[in-house]
Amino acid sequence: MSQTVFPYSYINIEGNLGSGKTSLSHMLSNEFQARTILEEFENNPFLPLFYENPDRYAFTVELFFMTERYKQLQNSLASPDLFSSHTITDFCFTKSLLFARKNLDAEEYRLFQMLFSVLEKGFPNPDLMVYLHRDTSYLLENIKQRNRSYEQSIKAEYLQKIQDSYFEYLRNITSFPVLILDLQNMDFVNDVTNYETVKFLISKKYNPGVHRITVSV
Repeated sequence: MSQTVFPYSYINIEGNLGSGKTSLSHMLSNEFQARTILEEFENNPFLPLFYENPDRYAFTVELFFMTERYKQLQNSLASPDLFSSHTITDFCFTKSLLFARKNLDAEEYRLFQMLFSVLEKGFPNPDLMVYLHRDTSYLLENIKQRNRSYEQSIKAEYLQKIQDSYFEYLRNITSFPVLILDLQNMDFVNDVTNYETVKFLISKKYNPGVHRITVSV
């Protein structure tokens, strides 16, 4: 059993597409026997259609994602887990707004924002948000390797837009700690030493606000 003790009960692992957030969430959850809430993105029937025709399906795909994220978090966070002292998620509810901001036109975004503001009430902030930052070239390679057919048309420009939206959001957070890890090409999935480094950084105590650390291989 791991000797590392996390000073956080609710940890949110975030990042761009292909950053490794779900893999890290799995690894931490397995090691610490944490309750895990993983985004069920493959259940979105509009996602392949969105990548083929984003202008037509952007609002539909984002609305479906938001309602599914709401249901997942509502069902999981409403009641405590008696068998685990930690909860780890690979998405935050605000993710819905961040993607919508870049994918919708002004009128659609205004409507989406109204719906979001109603649904977001009552969700607790994480005790720590971890953002895995990677270059778009790494993200594209990882997306290619995991070989989801509907993702193969994703361009670097789209990933950069999503990354910009995350950083616009993260830089203004002051109510809870945010740890931005610049990982570059670090492979914590297949390299135990790299994983231990990431785990050590997440286990440290951080004050509210943004903390950015570059991790060298």
